[in-house]
Amino acid sequence: MTIMTITEGYLEHPVFKVVSETARELGVRAFVIGGYVRDCFLGKPNKDIDIVVEMPGQSGHKAGHDVRPGILLAEAIGKKCHARVSVFKNFGTAMLKYRGIEVEFVGARKESYNRDSRKPIVEDGTLEEDQLRRDFTINAMAFSLQEEDYGALVDPFGGIRDLATGIIRTPLEPEQTYSDDPLRMLRAIRFAARLSTPEHKFTIVPESLQAMKAMADRMQILSKERIVEELNKMLMTDYPAMAFETLEETGLLKQFLPELSRLKGVETVDGKGHKENFTHTLQVLENVILFEKEEGREPNLWLHWAALLHDIGKPISKRYVAGQGWTFHGHEVVGARMVPEIFQKLKMPLNEKMKYVQKLVNLHLRPIALVDDEVTDSAVRRLLFDAGEDIDDLMLLCNADITSKNPAKVAKLRRNFELVKAKMAEVEAKDEIRNWKNPITGDYIMELFGLSPCNLIGQLKEMVKDAVLDGKIPYTFEAADAYMREKAAEMGLKPHD
Repeated sequence: MTIMTITEGYLEHPVFKVVSETARELGVRAFVIGGYVRDCFLGKPNKDIDIVVEMPGQSGHKAGHDVRPGILLAEAIGKKCHARVSVFKNFGTAMLKYRGIEVEFVGARKESYNRDSRKPIVEDGTLEEDQLRRDFTINAMAFSLQEEDYGALVDPFGGIRDLATGIIRTPLEPEQTYSDDPLRMLRAIRFAARLSTPEHKFTIVPESLQAMKAMADRMQILSKERIVEELNKMLMTDYPAMAFETLEETGLLKQFLPELSRLKGVETVDGKGHKENFTHTLQVLENVILFEKEEGREPNLWLHWAALLHDIGKPISKRYVAGQGWTFHGHEVVGARMVPEIFQKLKMPLNEKMKYVQKLVNLHLRPIALVDDEVTDSAVRRLLFDAGEDIDDLMLLCNADITSKNPAKVAKLRRNFELVKAKMAEVEAKDEIRNWKNPITGDYIMELFGLSPCNLIGQLKEMVKDAVLDGKIPYTFEAADAYMREKAAEMGLKPHD
């Protein structure tokens, strides 16, 4: 991979010259640092800019007891440019929005940690001390904004070399970096997946992977919210399988999502083994992302979660039947029941997003079943009714779920799957069943028969629904009303005068 070594196009924004001039006027030194520098060399756009400010002679002072140079510089620039500055005194940082970009300012600092706490002891530091505390060498590079060496790369730990060779490495020994903040283990995995391309794969150095294995239990001091934020970012990369394979390999996955980790491995009885469900799950996840791109869709985080959890019930439902082999009957129902528990444990939203994932896990076999059986209008109507507005996402997930080492088998299943899609389009165009609502309401039944709330009302509504979905009656109020009155009469109900 060829790495650019110029800053053309990346330091041309007017804000950089303003920062340089104002820093000189205040007697401080300013540097662009972190992701913006990394993405400059990767040729990727980035509108989030971090500026670290070094105040000569301040190293070793406890942060907050003296003037905070990051805030000082940001406020001076805000006055000069008539830009609004947001100050976060507790963190010693300030944010400035200027001409369409966000610039965050912080004073150069060094940090130390207590083993049982994520709260660091922060002191003012030099630029190199600030770079040393950062997570990875590729995120520790800086551009000078001093007039005398404007745009010069400051790279004491070989980040530019690691970027060129595709290496994720920590400036300090990995044990110290990960002990200080265990989230960095997840960030290393996420960056490897995010930065990888078909032409240039990023890998985590062996000593770093070994440190992750040894320190996996340090994940316990992290909040679930921080963990999930990293998982969500992994799921939105182009190569999430790489990330989750590394999570499993290092033992990190068991710390927060053991249900997924239990999919790993193949059990054999009488010489018969089942599909390796962990690898299959990751293949389905990447298929979903591929199909989203092919269809021109925006990536859907919750569809990716559904792909990740679609077979989560298999370890519990797994059975070996002599003469038949391995079965996973009902794993979709078991998995759907597990979704709320997993979301609650990880402190993820328990709203419609969780219900969406749960629905897709519960229904993910239904279109496949239509492939295997004779497709009836009734079966298609029921699938459309149960999936509702999420039918397109469900179909994409089910298509992604067609995996096999036998290309001919995959091709045959995909051809049959297209027939199901065509049948579905035909039924939907005729019946408009996707947004179907029962034309017979509970209030109508109670008023018609003079009933109070009772089980009979639900039974009558269910009969009408089944009659429509099975094609016994048309989807009209008149037909539904007549059918409902007929069934009510069989129950001994008469319309109330």
